[in-house]
Amino acid sequence: MDPLFLITASADWPTWVAGIIIAVDLVIRFVALGWIPYRRKPTTALGWLMAIFLIPYVGILAFLIFGSTKLPRSRREKQSRINDYIREGTEEKAILGRSEHLPLPLATSAQLNYSLGALPMTHGNEFSLQEDNHQCYLDMAAEVDRATTYVHFEFYIVAMDETTAPLLESLFAAHARGVKVRILIDHLGSAGYPGYSELVKQLDASGISWRRCLPIRPWRLEYQRPDLRNHRKILVVDGEVAYTGSLNVIDRSYNKKSNVRKGFQWKDLAVRCTGPVVAELNAVFASDWYAETGDILADEYEETIESSHDSGVMAQVVPSGPGFELENNLMLFNHLIYNANHSVVICSPYFVPDESLMKAMVTESRSGVDVRLYVGATSNNAITQKAQQSYYDDLVDAGVRIFEYHAPTVLHSKFVLIDDEVTIIGSSNMDERSFALNMEVSLFIVDKEFTARMYQLELDDYRENSVELDVAAWRERSIGRKYVESLARLTSSLQ
Repeated sequence: MDPLFLITASADWPTWVAGIIIAVDLVIRFVALGWIPYRRKPTTALGWLMAIFLIPYVGILAFLIFGSTKLPRSRREKQSRINDYIREGTEEKAILGRSEHLPLPLATSAQLNYSLGALPMTHGNEFSLQEDNHQCYLDMAAEVDRATTYVHFEFYIVAMDETTAPLLESLFAAHARGVKVRILIDHLGSAGYPGYSELVKQLDASGISWRRCLPIRPWRLEYQRPDLRNHRKILVVDGEVAYTGSLNVIDRSYNKKSNVRKGFQWKDLAVRCTGPVVAELNAVFASDWYAETGDILADEYEETIESSHDSGVMAQVVPSGPGFELENNLMLFNHLIYNANHSVVICSPYFVPDESLMKAMVTESRSGVDVRLYVGATSNNAITQKAQQSYYDDLVDAGVRIFEYHAPTVLHSKFVLIDDEVTIIGSSNMDERSFALNMEVSLFIVDKEFTARMYQLELDDYRENSVELDVAAWRERSIGRKYVESLARLTSSLQ
């Protein structure tokens, strides 16, 4: 409650106490007006200013704790050192191999990604889609069973259950036979899920090298901001094969009774990778391992990233998050969308865009580009879903088609398709959290055949199992519902 109101409502305050409270209150508001907007998006600054003006002491305390979207300077410096190390092995080239056949907008996209994340566009890659979570665990387990040198495993949520046991037990078996197994698990992301505590006990007993990412254990002098998380999903085996995408390592129900009761089943999309992008995904893991442990994986990290000049798919790994100075993934999405000529497809379980992404989508749609958005009809996060729905009016007014994947499936796939040859698959949602607060990883793939497969998947699965938003019915929703949506949208800006 506003201190000024408290003072005027009470006759018991000594004059000098009231004067101090009023003075501090005014100073907070005055300083906030010039301090909060500095190098922040206007919508974010406005959200924080509203919180501070409505509840000054609580608002300023919350801002001091959560107002920055960056990891501590020491961690960002580690990321910068790793980036410099990677660039030395690529001879400062954003595209390795032939690039004359690459359209200019995509060549500049590759340059953008390289300048932000240090990893180049390469030839000679191959990808296979992994559409079933549980089958993907079995496939990854088989790869780990063939490992002879090392396995690097990094996921946001990991739990031991019947569906993940084959993969996790394969990691224990690999360690037992002398393979170097390293594991990174986001602490807050996994804590609280059934099966995580049991996994921790087994990891500690096994002797495997593992770490909690961004741990929150102040009693052990381990603390990071609770809202800055490692949301990446990466498996690298012997530097030959890698997996990445949207899936966590947990049963499709996420092991919660409420999810089972509602029939919730998470739907994901991942890719199996071979070629130079495996080294790039390994470089992302190595940078995260270095940030958490201080150890550089000299033996398991390729100093040079090589590229086949004549064959295979062109692709580039795009790391992003609060360890970087800019919002790498958002900048790539906007760049590609603005350069689209006839189609843009976005699939995101959490669609709460910032102003720049909204403008890009609306601009392209009004320019005649076919813009399609896939979201879930149901969600495990009611507030985020309401915030997401608050953007529908502006999108459909511009001609964007919105498809809702049927309940009770919880859509969790994350991909973007641009025109005939661009696919992005990864861990990143289309929301402020993924742009600014989460460590994410995306694959930027340039290949007509692979993108055609993705369009076919969109048609056969995502379109087939979705219902297009009925615009007329949507516009008839109640004022109360619109109010709730707007309130949820406002809270999303405080990031």
